[in-house]
Formats: sequence, structure tokens, C-alpha cells
Amino acid sequence: TYLAFGLIMAAGALVFAWLLRPADPYDEKQLTYECGMDPIGPAWGQVFVRYYVIALIFVVFDVEAIFLFPWAVAYRDMVKASALGSLALVEMLIFVAILLLGLAYAWRKGDLEWV
Repeated sequence: TYLAFGLIMAAGALVFAWLLRPADPYDEKQLTYECGMDPIGPAWGQVFVRYYVIALIFVVFDVEAIFLFPWAVAYRDMVKASALGSLALVEMLIFVAILLLGLAYAWRKGDLEWV
């Protein structure tokens, strides 16, 4: 019943807004908004591709951090409980080394340059 009530309220709000909206489309309303200034150039601009590469590198190292923090907590408990601590350390060092190789590759390729 809560789901139905929520859907009815959402649909009602949309219908209510549609009924009360001002329907006065004139040419100036269709222009791109430029902070009150006259628009300069087309609204669709091309984004520099290097931003995409930087974003991908950030995501890769962000995911590394997501894996690294829980591993550190589990590693502390693993060292206290058993002899598998050194194996876990070697595994994480291999993981970080692979990521550092990827960073070195991106750096050597020039993907970290801004110019």
C-alpha cells in the first residue's frame, strides 16, 4: 500500500506541475543559458580526451584503495591468528606492483601530461 501511495503521489505531482506550467515557448527561451550573456558558439562543445584517461586512472587507484583498507584490517588479524600473514603480504605487494606497473606505463606513454 505504501508503494501504491508513493506512486500515486509522484504521478499526481507530475500531472499537477504539467497542468500549472506556463506554456509560452518563445525563441529566447530556447537559447543556451550563458549566465545572462549572449551565447557564444554552439552549445555542444567537445571535451578533451585526456580528462577521460585521467578519470580512468583515478578510478583504478580508487578501487585499489577500496581493496587496500579492508585488507589491512584483515591482515592485522591474520598476523595475530596464523602464519598466513606473510603470504597475504606477498599477495598484496604483487597487487600493488601490478598497479604501479600500470601507472609507470601511463606515465611513460604520456597520459599524465596536461599539455
